[in-house]
Amino acid sequence: MAKKGTTFSPKVSEVAEDIVERLAPLGPVTWKKMFGGAGILLDGKVFALVNHDGYAHFKVNDSNRDRYESAGSTRFANMPYYSIPENVLADDALLRELAEVSSRLVKTR
Repeated sequence: MAKKGTTFSPKVSEVAEDIVERLAPLGPVTWKKMFGGAGILLDGKVFALVNHDGYAHFKVNDSNRDRYESAGSTRFANMPYYSIPENVLADDALLRELAEVSSRLVKTR
């Protein structure tokens, strides 16, 4: 998620904690430090990321990528995660809706 040596920013934990709190109605949403950023998990599966700069991203695939691209979201590195659009971050119901979709995209082992 970040270059080697990148320190964990307090902004990362602030954003991760805010998202976890807002997505609590979905079930057991948690977060953990990952490579200078944070992974956000539902039922133990990572479906969202917060990069080392404190920007949140949801998992995407061909089924929902257009929605993010048309909203001007950017892809996170070479990973299947796109930034969460501002209008989504401003609306808890919409945030939960997109989070549910992203959480279903996570493959189980």
